[in-house]
Amino acid sequence: MADLAKLKVCLVAGTLGQGGAERQLYYILRALADGGARVRLLCLTRGEFWEDRIRDLRIPITWVGRQEARFLRFARIIAELRKDLPDVVQSQHFYTNLYVVGAARALGLREIGAVRNDGISEVKATGAVLGRLSLRAPRLLAANSRNAIRNAAALGVPSPRFALLPNIVDTDQFKPGVRSEAGAVRLLAAGRLVEAKRFDRFLSVTAALRRHSSKRIKAIIVGDGPLRSELEMQASALGLWPEAVEFRGLLPDMRAIYREADLFVLTSDWEGTPNVVLEAMASGLPVVATRVGGVPEVVRHGETGFLAEPADETALIRSLLTLVESPERRSEMGDNARRHMVNSFSSSRLPVYLNELYKLALA
Repeated sequence: MADLAKLKVCLVAGTLGQGGAERQLYYILRALADGGARVRLLCLTRGEFWEDRIRDLRIPITWVGRQEARFLRFARIIAELRKDLPDVVQSQHFYTNLYVVGAARALGLREIGAVRNDGISEVKATGAVLGRLSLRAPRLLAANSRNAIRNAAALGVPSPRFALLPNIVDTDQFKPGVRSEAGAVRLLAAGRLVEAKRFDRFLSVTAALRRHSSKRIKAIIVGDGPLRSELEMQASALGLWPEAVEFRGLLPDMRAIYREADLFVLTSDWEGTPNVVLEAMASGLPVVATRVGGVPEVVRHGETGFLAEPADETALIRSLLTLVESPERRSEMGDNARRHMVNSFSSSRLPVYLNELYKLALA
């Protein structure tokens, strides 16, 4: 294995905003710092959510996004790397892969690219030419799900160029609390309010569930985005808003909301490995989710929750109805979910994954 205490690693991030990739970046930086590695961060943005938390780890952050032009940003990254050449330069976002590849090749360094979602959607979002280059150019790519590796292989990238770096969760921070059995059963959904997350599907399923269940049901949506007003109108038309659904907006700390909920629902059309699913499960919540991306690698159907195809709203409703009607089943699946996170996705496992990743990068 690579010895973290002897490594110099420089990570390049596109943003430090309040997203899943950025939370995983924080976990990676913390594990490297705790392992004794010399680590620093170059970022295209500044003044965002995770910046102060990363500085608290005593990790230097350099802003390399002053200029809008990609060439000038690339030149700044090379100049910063030359000041103290690392053993490995690592991308945290798919759209920073080409910066990392170019800088590594120019300076004779080892690079690691990133696939943070399902691979296919990232290529589409980045554009046909730059997307395929971002996927094919890195000599090693860290992907957070086996599904992304399969998709990339289908696009022509050899599987040996991938390393699995699973998303993890801090099970000391995200843990079960005391839940009241009285009152309404509370469904929680969280994420950016954009088309791919399909919160419209969540609202439709919630309305149908209320028609079929004898229990009182409330829905909580955490997150913000361009579709918020549209979703509020849909909720009103379905007779859900404001009495039966709450739009909580973006929360800086999700721990309390997981403890407030009874089960977690994910209705996306595509995903990588969603942090919110890991956090909900670590908090003792059963999960009902669409079978997309890396979700089936996390949620064990029938044991820690239920999975359904994205277009099968009937299956989603049926699974939710099972859990809504049975507090005992919710409790059993929630306990299983917590145990699964502690055993397989705890942040204590991250140093092992990182050791293997850097061993491959340096081979």
